[in-house]
Amino acid sequence: MRVLGVDPGLTRCGLGVVDGAGAGRRATLVEVGVARTPADEDVAIRLRGISVEIESWLDRHSPDAVAVERVFSQANVRTVMGTAQVGAVAIVLAARRGLPVALYTPSEVKAAVTGSGRADKSQVTFMISKLLDLATPPKPADAADALALALCHVWRGPALARVRAAAAGAGGRGQAGGAAALGPGRPA
Repeated sequence: MRVLGVDPGLTRCGLGVVDGAGAGRRATLVEVGVARTPADEDVAIRLRGISVEIESWLDRHSPDAVAVERVFSQANVRTVMGTAQVGAVAIVLAARRGLPVALYTPSEVKAAVTGSGRADKSQVTFMISKLLDLATPPKPADAADALALALCHVWRGPALARVRAAAAGAGGRGQAGGAAALGPGRPA
């Protein structure tokens, strides 16, 4: 399974692609980077720039799924708005291609890669470096977070898909726990 992880941000949007075969199996880095936009540009221009960059990653890597960080409450409303807007761009671009999209909270991602939902950024970066056997840690933290999102989905995505399928088979009674999933045939 190839997953594009997106750590949304208006100034820096982390992007990371990982190949993996599920929980407990070794995953490999395909590419990691950051889409950047100048803070002094109009928001529409910035969103267009990030959209073009994400589209390029989707074209170049043909992922099987996209994992996006779910917007988490922040004290700075302006920051959370930009983050939500970029996350929505990534979701729409994936949906247009018929790709499944999974949304994970920061604590879900941290727990998946470090074992603790309270891990700090340096711990996430350290574990991503170890888990993907990287010679140097990915920088900035947005890049490491994007890889963590992708790796989280490689490991959790198949199990979540089985839970959703079982819930759908039971007539949709009950909601599958864990990450929110969006995509073809999945309500928003």
